[in-house]
Amino acid sequence: MTDTIQNTSTIFTKLGGEFIIPTKLFAEKLKKIKAFIFDWDGVFNDGTKNEHGTSNFSEVDSMGINLLRFGWWLSQSKMPYTAVISGERNTMSFQLAKREHYDSCYFRIKHKIAALEHFMAIHRLKPEEVAFFFDDALDLSIAEQCGVRIMIRHSGNPLFQKYVIDHNLVDYITGQAGGAFAVREGCELLLGLSQIHDQTITNRLRFYPEYDQYLSERQLIESSFFTLADGKFESQTI
Repeated sequence: MTDTIQNTSTIFTKLGGEFIIPTKLFAEKLKKIKAFIFDWDGVFNDGTKNEHGTSNFSEVDSMGINLLRFGWWLSQSKMPYTAVISGERNTMSFQLAKREHYDSCYFRIKHKIAALEHFMAIHRLKPEEVAFFFDDALDLSIAEQCGVRIMIRHSGNPLFQKYVIDHNLVDYITGQAGGAFAVREGCELLLGLSQIHDQTITNRLRFYPEYDQYLSERQLIESSFFTLADGKFESQTI
């Protein structure tokens, strides 16, 4: 294990993060990752909805995902695929996906493994090439399959956390809770364990030429929106 990986592990452990697998194995698994998938409620926020049935996101988390995508683009010379998969119709997730040019946004998906399979088929991905950020029971069918699993911590579900650990459904549990920049924590962790965090920030600081090129490529991505109707995925205009 390199000093960089060990130092990263120490920083996130002090933050309250919990490594379920050895950090050396974690870093090895990250070498295969080509896509990032995020649940919405309880991940970008604390799960509380307003009177319109929607929940918000933080610009801090949004920037974390942008830096994560940029870091992967720098190290792999290719844009990673990015998606949101939600059990509900959340208009704020649509806004973020369109603004940040995520590849896909799935909504009103009750059995989420179907969305994962659809997403992987479109982009010719294998399960071990996907990293997943999640927080609750509805997400476990995806967590069971993905190569890297980041679980957002909630203080009120100790038995659920134990179940997820005991059944090998998670690799890391964040120190921060949903709505308290847990997504940013997970993104920085992945950059740190991949030993590309500082390079990513330095190139973002300089902007030209790398970040400018990345941003140009990112802006060309047209987000697709899908939901299930009669057991089949339908593309939606948002």
